[in-house]
Amino acid sequence: MTDALDIVFAALADPTRRAILAMLLEDDMAVTDVAEPFEMSLAAISKHLTILTRAGLIAQEKRGRVKWCKLEPDAMKAASVWMQGFGQFEPVNLEAFERFLTVELAPEDGPEAPDAPGGPDQAASSS
Repeated sequence: MTDALDIVFAALADPTRRAILAMLLEDDMAVTDVAEPFEMSLAAISKHLTILTRAGLIAQEKRGRVKWCKLEPDAMKAASVWMQGFGQFEPVNLEAFERFLTVELAPEDGPEAPDAPGGPDQAASSS
């Protein structure tokens, strides 16, 4: 397990590789499209992609004559679990955050505001 974590964190240590992962959050991309925004050779990008692939953070597959990259989000799960062990990286409860925003952003026009769809009463009842 430690070796796998070392490989993931080493892959994440490079800003180019983090940028590539951010790009792949949107959709699968051809290798040439991944390389386009960077001022480096296709060979250099291929080395970064190889490191990300070895870490399990992306998968590469050939579709016809084009090599495609896709994000493998489960690969970061072990790293995330490891970081949560420090207590500083608590997972975000999106439902609780949404309820908070509903209450904070609710119009203060009068007594009917709490009963409005998505208002505080509805958010509290969905808990």
